[in-house]
Amino acid sequence: MNDPTPTITPPSKPMTRFVDGQQDSHRLEQYQRHGGYLGFKHALTLTADEVLQQVKDSGLRGRGGAGFPTGLKWSFMPQGDDTPTPKYLIVNADEMEPGAFKDRYLLEQTPHQIIEGLLIGAKAVNADIGYIFIRGDYYLAIERLDEALQQCREHHLIGSNILGSGFNFEIHLHTSAGRYICGEETALINSLEGKRAVPRAKPPFPQVSGLWGKPTIVNNVETYCNLPHILLFGVQWYQSLGRCKDFGTKLFGVSGRVKNPGLWELPMGTPIGEIINEHAQGMCDGYQLKGFLPGGGSTDFLLPEHLDTPMDYDAIGKIRSRMGTGTITILDDKYCPIRLVLNLLKFFAQESCGWCTPCRDGLPWAVSLLEKIERGDGQAADIEQLIDITKFAAPGNTFCALAPGAVEPLQSALRFFLEDFEQHIEKKCCRYRQEHRHD
Repeated sequence: MNDPTPTITPPSKPMTRFVDGQQDSHRLEQYQRHGGYLGFKHALTLTADEVLQQVKDSGLRGRGGAGFPTGLKWSFMPQGDDTPTPKYLIVNADEMEPGAFKDRYLLEQTPHQIIEGLLIGAKAVNADIGYIFIRGDYYLAIERLDEALQQCREHHLIGSNILGSGFNFEIHLHTSAGRYICGEETALINSLEGKRAVPRAKPPFPQVSGLWGKPTIVNNVETYCNLPHILLFGVQWYQSLGRCKDFGTKLFGVSGRVKNPGLWELPMGTPIGEIINEHAQGMCDGYQLKGFLPGGGSTDFLLPEHLDTPMDYDAIGKIRSRMGTGTITILDDKYCPIRLVLNLLKFFAQESCGWCTPCRDGLPWAVSLLEKIERGDGQAADIEQLIDITKFAAPGNTFCALAPGAVEPLQSALRFFLEDFEQHIEKKCCRYRQEHRHD
């Protein structure tokens, strides 16, 4: 394996620094040119506890939506000679959240970055086998990951006695059958075992009893992509990147009627308004911002008055929403919020695993009521029923987080856009109907 340039300048955008306009950013040679696998090589010189401590000290929080501290999650995996083996690490690349496309970018452009992060994680928790569980219709990403894994085998970066270090770790690529519920870690594990993709009861937690009853850790694609840079450039550098107490950078995206929809790597804590107005270049001509989902289709709406809020987990939580995936979905003043929520609820109802009643029956009933309201047949009592459904599907009343997330856009739409619901019911029509004809 050719040694990359020995001195790499600490970057301000670590995860996207490999994509410099070249068409071959997914190849091993290009990745190494920017310091790829140097972080893993450094991890090989450390003990497992030392690697884990660096991840803890960095303050890295999971980028899948929940924001749980990564190092703390890893510390729950049992260690010692009496620990069941093999131990597994899983990359959750089953990105099916409506409005989310950040992981796809990383999977297609820098597959080696994911592999290196997985190797570092394996070193930290003494794992034996890794799985990349990827959405089945990410065809280009699957092709490039397969190629990257083959390159790694040829250069002794995975397998037995990696780089002569005595460290062993094998990685397998698993293509998902394609259900949203597989984004829930225990449903993902069931699917990987060849079972029906339904969530498991907790405890036991996967760190203790996961894949085939063995200790298992599941993390999101973007979470793993932070690890090579933390090991290469250090904890202090990583913490210097954030603009709040949540450290590092994150991929933020904007979709909807903005002039420049896309994806950008920015410091944690970047204000929402800066992402929309500077990076996405503001609303398209003739449209005004009515509201937005800050982190994908399973987050609560926020309003223009919230644009000064920094994109960090706690700040958005304080205003009754979630940062989620960090991919913002715009609602403009010419699009019906009921239609947007209906579209999301149809998706979540279809993707329910059917395991618990509030999700299996509640979400289709919400869809039925929203369809009734939108076509002009709604009654005032329908709004009360929708409110009741959001309560029945609230956290603590369901087996997993699918239903609580599904009703977040509904409950916030009822809070912020109630006049639109009432207008549909009272006037038996949608004032946005003309705009619908142009969608």
